[in-house]
Amino acid sequence: MFVIAGAILGAILGALSARRRKGNGLDMAQYAAGYGILFAVIGMILTVVIEKSL
Repeated sequence: MFVIAGAILGAILGALSARRRKGNGLDMAQYAAGYGILFAVIGMILTVVIEKSL
């Protein structure tokens, strides 16, 4: 659940970040993909830590 939420949140934040920097559509897509992957990995690590601690 954290992985999916992280990917969606990261994609939204990435697109907004690119828009603030006056990027075009491809810039927004690239930032959304990059941030989405980053946040998904963080969510995966968080999931593993929570599962191992229980």
